[in-house]
Parts: sequence; C-alpha cells; structure tokens
Amino acid sequence: MARRSAPGGTIAGAPAWASLTVAVAANTEPAAVLDALHTSPDGLSTDEVNERRRIVGANAVRSHHARPWAVLVRQLRSTLLGLLFVTAIVSFVVGEHTDAVIIATILTASVGLGFVNEYRAELAAEALHSEIRHLITVRRDGHLTSLDVTALVPGDIVTLDIGTIVPADLRLLEANALECDESVLTGESVPAVKHAAPVAADAALADTTSCLFMGTIVHEGSATAVVVATGGRTEFGKIALGLGDREPETAFQAGLRGFSALLARVAGVLAVGILAINIILHRPLIDAVLFSLAIAVGITPQLLPAVVSTSLAIGSRRLAASKVLVKRLVCIEDLGDIDVLFTDKTGTLTDGHITFARAIDGAAAAAPRAHLLGLVCNEALVDRG
Repeated sequence: MARRSAPGGTIAGAPAWASLTVAVAANTEPAAVLDALHTSPDGLSTDEVNERRRIVGANAVRSHHARPWAVLVRQLRSTLLGLLFVTAIVSFVVGEHTDAVIIATILTASVGLGFVNEYRAELAAEALHSEIRHLITVRRDGHLTSLDVTALVPGDIVTLDIGTIVPADLRLLEANALECDESVLTGESVPAVKHAAPVAADAALADTTSCLFMGTIVHEGSATAVVVATGGRTEFGKIALGLGDREPETAFQAGLRGFSALLARVAGVLAVGILAINIILHRPLIDAVLFSLAIAVGITPQLLPAVVSTSLAIGSRRLAASKVLVKRLVCIEDLGDIDVLFTDKTGTLTDGHITFARAIDGAAAAAPRAHLLGLVCNEALVDRG
C-alpha cells in the first residue's frame, strides 16, 4: 500500500530519497543525485526495490477500471430525471397509478440505455489499457533486465535509446547525442537537446536539459538516467491527476439542467396559483390539491430523457462504426455542435511533421512544375511507400 501524498507531490512520512524533486535534481551533479537517492550506477537491490514500491506504489498515474456504480451515478445525476422521479411519486400518491408506472418505466429505460452504452465504453477502454505494455531496460542488482515501466521506483537506473517513451521523470547520468520530443508537455514539436550537465536553479521546464520527463519520447541518441519521480509525482502525472479531478459539465448538460429548472419553476407557480384560485372559489380542498398536482404532472415531458438517451446512443454507435470510442454520451452533442475547430500544429495533436503530398494550381488541377520545385526546395525525405 502506497503512503498518501502530501500537497506538492511529496509523500508524508517518507524517507529523504522520496522527497527529491526533479527541479532540485536538475541543478545537481549526477553523483550527488545518486547519493540523494541512495542508489549507485549498479542500480538497486531487489529488497530495496520492494521496500520503495511499498512506499511510493506502482509507477502509474491512475489505474483504469470500469466501475458500474460510478457509471450509474453519472446517469442519475440529472435534474430532469429528478423532476420526473418526483412526478412519478406525486402521480402514485394522488392515485394515478398507471401514470406513475409509465413514468417509472420511461425513467428506467432512459437510465438503463445510457448505463449500458457508457459501461460498454468503459469496458472497452479498460481492455485497451490492459493490452498496452511498455518495457524499459533497468539495471537491478548490477544486471540489466527488461521490466514493465510500472515496476520502476525512484533510484532505478534505466537506459534509453531512439523511440523509447520516457517511463518516469529522470535525471540524466550519461547522454550521447540525445534529443527528446517534449511536445506532450511543452507543445513544441522541435526536439529538445539533452545533456547530463546541471542547469541553472531557476530554469523553466522547457529549459531543463538535464532531465527527461514521463511521456516524452527519445528522438535521437541514447542515455543512462536515474529515476527521480514516478506516477503522480511526475510532471506529466500532476497534469493528468489535475485534469481527472472532476469531469466538467458539458454545454448540453448545462442546457438540460436549465430547462429542467425552468420546468420545475413553471410547475410550481402553476400548482400554487391554481390551488390558490380554487381555494378562493371555495372549491373542495382535496379536489383543488389533486387538480394542481395533475397540472404540474401534465407539463412534465416524461419522454424527453428516453428521447435524449436514444439519440445519443445512436450517435455513439455511428461513431463506434468509425472506430471512435465514446466514454460519455453527453459529449456527443457538444462534438456535433462544433462549426469551426482550430488546432495548433505543434505535434501535440499531430505527428509533429509535415508531409508534402502533391501540388495544385488555383483551379485545383495538378501542377507538376510546382510539385517539382516543392520537392527541390526542402529537406524532406522521399517516401516511396
């Protein structure tokens, strides 16, 4: 069991090696960093690794598990559903048992449809997570071995080469013509040059050339480094955990909530007003109350949740046919409401490189000469595939 992290990414009650930050390691000599982490170039022993894993836990930001109760709560967290639930209870109390059963059936079908679709998406995402495995070369007990990245702990000595996804926040010990793609953190598609020399104490994240960060990719060269931070204590992990604290309300949900609140206010005003008029006219009190409640129930759109859930479910199925996984049905409406999408071509959302495929003139016809000049006036590599 991992100990609880305190604010700032430190671990309450942990040894000194667990409190070393990347910011401090970046401006410290490699030998001093090894001393601070209580490790050596030969790596950690198996017993020490087990003890450190007990303290800091697995090297994972979060584990993805499909939780049916969490999905069900998301389906029930709707003002409109709450309004309909109250309507069903009122209908049952005033003797309209048939209406109550119909409303309850519609509510159950609406919640069930949304639950089934979102839970299937959760299971698919869990299956994708379980299939992904990243291995890293680690020096343990003086020997090199290949392990899953989740097994890393602070103080582990790792080796990296071209194409390696950096498994944790690392302090470089040796670097050979090393360049790293850090677009996932900085948005900059140009690879950053890395070396083992310490940086200034006030260096920004993008200028921390003596460290490698989780989630970035080795673009060129090779290196040996020591693990400084793992899991949620890494720079990437802090961002991921911050984004995952609470799912933001979509514009579609906000619209439904506002509509439901409007209906509730209208129903309340009508019910009170009609009750007051009937009392003034000296109508029987019970009849006046039942009539007021009947009016309030009548203006409630019982079929709206079912229509919304069915429409969103159909949208999710169509997206699934195009190999798009929808985890939250309510996001589909916002996606379909986009008129213009602006993205920054920095490699964060793209491959980080430009491909010259063809050249056309103003009439959209092929322009062989422009194509030839375009091929000559650049440093691109010809892809004959």
